[in-house]
Amino acid sequence: MTMKPFVPACLAPNRRQALALLALATAPWSLQAQNATWADTLRAARGQTVYFNAWAGSERINAYLQWAAGELQRDFGVKLQHVKISDAADVVKRVRAEKQAGRKDTEGTVDLVWINGENFAAMKRDGLLSAPFAPTLPNFQWVDTVGKPTTLVDFSVPTEGLEAPWGMAQLTFFADAKRLPKPPQNMAELLALARQQPGRITYPRPPEFHGTTFIKQALIEHAPDVKTLAQPVTPAALEAQAAPLWRFLDALHPLLWRGGKQFPQNSAAVRQMMADGELVMALTFNPNEAANEIAAKRLPASVQSWQFAKGAIGNTHFVAIPYNAPSKAGAQVVANFLLSPAAQARKADIDVWGDPTVLDVARLPAAERARFQSATRPGQVAVTAPVLPEPHASWVDALEKEWVRRYGV
Repeated sequence: MTMKPFVPACLAPNRRQALALLALATAPWSLQAQNATWADTLRAARGQTVYFNAWAGSERINAYLQWAAGELQRDFGVKLQHVKISDAADVVKRVRAEKQAGRKDTEGTVDLVWINGENFAAMKRDGLLSAPFAPTLPNFQWVDTVGKPTTLVDFSVPTEGLEAPWGMAQLTFFADAKRLPKPPQNMAELLALARQQPGRITYPRPPEFHGTTFIKQALIEHAPDVKTLAQPVTPAALEAQAAPLWRFLDALHPLLWRGGKQFPQNSAAVRQMMADGELVMALTFNPNEAANEIAAKRLPASVQSWQFAKGAIGNTHFVAIPYNAPSKAGAQVVANFLLSPAAQARKADIDVWGDPTVLDVARLPAAERARFQSATRPGQVAVTAPVLPEPHASWVDALEKEWVRRYGV
């Protein structure tokens, strides 16, 4: 399935961002990129160990990375070591501490990191990333930069080649159609459902990213001037744009699970409570998660997924190389492999992970295009909603802190 990009005029890239995107297509990225061929990179990478710091909260994702490690070792002589983390923000703090301690070009502990949003913005702002590399990857040519513009702009921050796209995400809800035949299509309808079925809806506690995404979706639906969200947050903007959000949450929380006095720690807990019948619906940032759970026989085939009709917040997730990565060549080989049609098709496979591809499948050679599934599986989103762009990365921390101040327990 392909997400339909939707960029309202008010959230389209500004002139500075547009120039950055133009530069992405034309700029000579670095002296190394100009002088070195990909064959040189492959030779330098052979024998290297790449410490890939990536979220480890999913067995299927961990299994996918184990598969990737085997392929990389066999085909390129690169050892991929999955460093299991719970929050990319911890990696940002570690690399920042290494820079403050004076660690030089190859003296770091992280070769590659799974990242996006506020964590990418922080690493870019603080000079914690290696030279731009994404456009030099041979498989970058297949990325759908036109149809999926968030592959070039991460939470309103131009990537400028500093991170390579890996997968797509969009806020999606799912529920058993036998228990919820008419799912809510916006936040107002969700509030009405909560009034009808008090105690049977909830969301993860921010700063868990699913919970924060739920908050951002509600913010976008209620903000008086949505174009302001594409700009760096200010105290005045937060007060003006988020005021209707807090009023909405004030009305919603008493109707939530445990009266909004407690919140689950993550989306997996919400999913399990939905499966057990304690909740009537769950949420995910992977449109194919319910289909994956059905395929694994952890959810019944009567579960359906949907996105809010007028738009659901969406983004791209990436991999990036820190400035002091010891195995930069190996990290580039890993990033290129993760962009390959074979790796992207396996990742998109419902039976494996179900993470939507960043590639333009229609442009692939026929043999590569055939790798991607075409038949709709039970639990997949029937009608993909327009993608609502993420607010500027700076809004995340501001929203999370204010949420904790108001509702944290």
